[in-house]
Amino acid sequence: MRALAKKRPGWTPLTLLKKYYDVNSLAYRILVTHSTCVKQKALFLTERVSHLNPDRQFIAEAAMLHDIGIFMTNSPKIGCEGEHHYLAHGYLGRELLEKEGLPRHALVCERHTGAGLTVDDIRNQNLPLPHRDMRPQSLEEQIVCFADMFYSKNPEKLKKEKSLKKIKKQAAGFGERSLNQVNEWIALFGLE
Repeated sequence: MRALAKKRPGWTPLTLLKKYYDVNSLAYRILVTHSTCVKQKALFLTERVSHLNPDRQFIAEAAMLHDIGIFMTNSPKIGCEGEHHYLAHGYLGRELLEKEGLPRHALVCERHTGAGLTVDDIRNQNLPLPHRDMRPQSLEEQIVCFADMFYSKNPEKLKKEKSLKKIKKQAAGFGERSLNQVNEWIALFGLE
């Protein structure tokens, strides 16, 4: 399933987002702005590893859909009034995209949180998530996951790109494994 356009003529990530979000809502504005920034960063990273032949179209689509599950979370600051903890947006997005017939995109949703989450991370931190490995596996998943680290959904900082120093500091707060993963991505994409 390399190109969605072949599967669903006229389909775009935005048409799917509009199915689940009121286009006049704060949540939609934040989601689309954040996802567009992540997509642009992901495509920049894609070019940095073009010799590895990443699937550019899939990356662009997945970057726009990676946070589709936020509306199901209780996150009033970003206009979401669901019942779940914010951390659940990844696996909830996975479930939603699987129902939409997009299993590859669904995995990006589940595996993009932080630098990815191991079962041990989930258990040791008592996170409200299913106990399964949620680390990005494919190159495309890694690109979207890393690109997402550069942008917040804070309404006051939506388009402000974080520095590598800040990303490393945030990753270190989640442990050595997360920091090591970020450092591996920095090296992979030749950012330092």
